[in-house]
Amino acid sequence: MTDHPRIPLAGVIGSPVAHSRSPILHGYWLKRHGIKGHYIPMDIAQADLAEALRILPKLGFVGLNVTIPHKEAILGLADIVTDSAAQIGAANTLVFHQDGRIHADNTDGTGFIANLRQNVPDWRPSAGPAAIFGAGGAARAVVAALIEAGVPEIRIANRTRSRAEAFRSDFGTRLVVQDWVRAGDMLEGVTTVVNTTALGMVGKPDFRIPLDKLEPGTLATDLVYTPLRTQFLVEAEQAGATIVDGLGMLLHQAAPGFERWFGQRPEVDEATREAVLAA
Repeated sequence: MTDHPRIPLAGVIGSPVAHSRSPILHGYWLKRHGIKGHYIPMDIAQADLAEALRILPKLGFVGLNVTIPHKEAILGLADIVTDSAAQIGAANTLVFHQDGRIHADNTDGTGFIANLRQNVPDWRPSAGPAAIFGAGGAARAVVAALIEAGVPEIRIANRTRSRAEAFRSDFGTRLVVQDWVRAGDMLEGVTTVVNTTALGMVGKPDFRIPLDKLEPGTLATDLVYTPLRTQFLVEAEQAGATIVDGLGMLLHQAAPGFERWFGQRPEVDEATREAVLAA
């Protein structure tokens, strides 16, 4: 936590941010732990990002969460960038130090792994290949986390193949690129499968990739959490997979930032989950 004389303020910046559940989550934790602080959503345009980062610490902000479209641009404005954020190429958590420096980190990968381990304690990432749909910023965090966890091979498919090829260049030969039109074929023999695309999210196109080659016992997770049970998860469960929804990743990735800003490590438990779902 930063040593700040005023009531600490934190928030989430992006454009748009009205959909974010982070204010609900952090507000719940602040109340639960009896902390005098506030967490505020702020819609900030890309053109105003640098100016906002200069002004917000002066107003009492001790840190921020960062969401689309600022997660990549923020790296060029930070004074300290963690290895995780540098490898992923994006940051989602900022800490403002009293000396004026901005510390940028990415907790998406640790949140992703924590969600899986909490819900499937016997998950063994080294047991077999993983398959990933999508090659956006969230996928970068997932790939980095799976590599660190010991997954021996990661198969990846994206509608624009060149983006998936870029992953192979960045993360190495452990990645195998599959054409999007044959994305379902890469499920054969995998033990972990992840949807990082927005397909199946409320207001987005359906997830239409066939999951018939998914083997029973595979762990399947979707980063989408609106709806909580996506079409991808429903079909994966019908195929015999063990499913994990994406809400837990949101909760776990938020905990390190809360601790740094407000000095208390929050517990990600069922009460937290229910508080976010009830809002």
